[in-house]
Amino acid sequence: MAFNFKEIFTASMVLFAVIDIIGNIPIVITLRKKAGHIHSEKASVIAAIVMIFFLFLGEEILNLIGINVNEFAVAGSFILFFIALEMILGITLFKDDGSSPDMASVFPLAFPMLAGPGTLTTLLSLRAEFALENVIISIILNVIVIYAVLKTSSKLQAILGKNGIGIIQKVFGVILLAIAVKLFTSNIQELFI
Repeated sequence: MAFNFKEIFTASMVLFAVIDIIGNIPIVITLRKKAGHIHSEKASVIAAIVMIFFLFLGEEILNLIGINVNEFAVAGSFILFFIALEMILGITLFKDDGSSPDMASVFPLAFPMLAGPGTLTTLLSLRAEFALENVIISIILNVIVIYAVLKTSSKLQAILGKNGIGIIQKVFGVILLAIAVKLFTSNIQELFI
């Protein structure tokens, strides 16, 4: 066991930035409105399971189905792009299939928002750079933060109000759009090398 607090801190900060749970608050509130309720525990646990599972088997699974990490990231960038467009333009692109709280907690909340392609490709990079146990601890720390934010999102909604949420949603929509473009451009180049 090679616990290293510097590695844990760095990996936690990188994951926190990529997961961007604070930036996802407007999406969480919108999902809560559509579905009526979100299971914070379920979403957090599923996100943690997907991240840890992918940390161990991600590259092998992608190789097995003939997809490399860059192709996976490009596909994920499209999902993020369309979610960002919804946030910015106030339109609905994804068909509302009468999402139940159970379904909304899994898709799109746990995957692809929390444990999405950006997060999963970041985990593969962190695994190459840091000790495995330090990356696992950083995942657990981030899941605790995710749970706390999901649990308090309705209180945050009451504090911010409708206009505050609208403004934050547009701002973070643009940020999410920028992340999608960055994920796309940094990975599309790798496909043509």
